[in-house]
Amino acid sequence: MAHYYTNNVDLKSQETHIPFLYRKHQLTFISDFGVFSKERVDYGSRVLLESINISQQQLTLLDVGCGYGTLGIALKKEYPWLNVQMVDVNERAIHLAKESAKYNGVDDVSIYLSHCYENVHDSFDVIVSNPPIRAGKKVVFEILEKAYDHLNPDGELIVVIQKKQGAPSAKKKMEDVFGNCEILKRDKGYFVLKAVK
Repeated sequence: MAHYYTNNVDLKSQETHIPFLYRKHQLTFISDFGVFSKERVDYGSRVLLESINISQQQLTLLDVGCGYGTLGIALKKEYPWLNVQMVDVNERAIHLAKESAKYNGVDDVSIYLSHCYENVHDSFDVIVSNPPIRAGKKVVFEILEKAYDHLNPDGELIVVIQKKQGAPSAKKKMEDVFGNCEILKRDKGYFVLKAVK
């Protein structure tokens, strides 16, 4: 059984289009077998996107575990001045994110393969993630912990996690690493958590 958080290139392919309205932007994401939430934009990503506000002083953003590109592309559309990078461990997800970016006229984003922050060399004002819960706590905690080293001073880590899938322990981990963690939003069991460096 192949998982979306592994790199499996031997999957059958049947691309589909997912329409998604984000604020005033009508977006279309290109999806396929072997990626997270392949039939619709998942509820957690929707909750995170609705609760995030980027200021004009925030110039750089990293989307960790970008899948077919929901967070990074939607935020680039809403905040066009952002310099956006998007990473995923799954080659198909990277391919789809690039296709989705092109389809939505988002051409100045950098999308590349990386396990967590392995191939990430910059630091950012904002890091967002809908972490791959099914990859296990170790991977999720790595995304939370190592974000600190890739954030600029006053940089923000914003993640969405379901309560039953570990939001309380993620909140504690972020408090341990950053010394703070705020619940931006609670919605149908999803928690949007923000920590500031």
